[in-house]
Amino acid sequence: MSCNNIITITRQYGSGGHNIGKALSERLGIPFYDKELISLAAKESGISPEVFENVDEKATNSLLYSLSLGLYNYGNGFSSMGDLPVNDKLYILQHKIIKQLANEGPCVFVGRCADYVLKDHQNLVKIYIYADIDVRTKRAVERQSIDPARAKQAVLKADKNRANYYSFYSGKKWGLADNYDLCINSTALSTEQAVDIICEYLNIINK
Repeated sequence: MSCNNIITITRQYGSGGHNIGKALSERLGIPFYDKELISLAAKESGISPEVFENVDEKATNSLLYSLSLGLYNYGNGFSSMGDLPVNDKLYILQHKIIKQLANEGPCVFVGRCADYVLKDHQNLVKIYIYADIDVRTKRAVERQSIDPARAKQAVLKADKNRANYYSFYSGKKWGLADNYDLCINSTALSTEQAVDIICEYLNIINK
């Protein structure tokens, strides 16, 4: 099927949001961006991808103050960021890159406040993927090799980090249904079934 939409996926940890987004992009034949945004930001800045990976989707307390004073501009490049923490440098770079990629055509973004960054973009579809905690904990153990004894705690901590990151940079509440066009409980769904639901939704809204 053809697609003219920019699709953003916000996901609970262990809900399968990454796999759903990847499979959706393959079904639609459009680019997919998740960890790829780290590589692109690293290439533009000259900073090691490993450094950015350690702070990805984690907020600090300095950026909004700096932006409110007009000290930094997204268009001025990495050299204008001064002594901002790496977290904030990554957010600024990803913000810029997400807008550039969205302007190039339909694609799928996972996380990184993409739904907020692109809030004024035409044809934006915002999707939220969630699942029961027991299912997410099991996936974390199986796919991330997390110690079963601390898996639930790790999943909830990851969710908290994502919620704090999203709320800090967007001023909105992460996971609140009002912020999305489509919310999907992936607990009992396969990746392909979740993609089927999203594609059916896209068919309906694009008629």
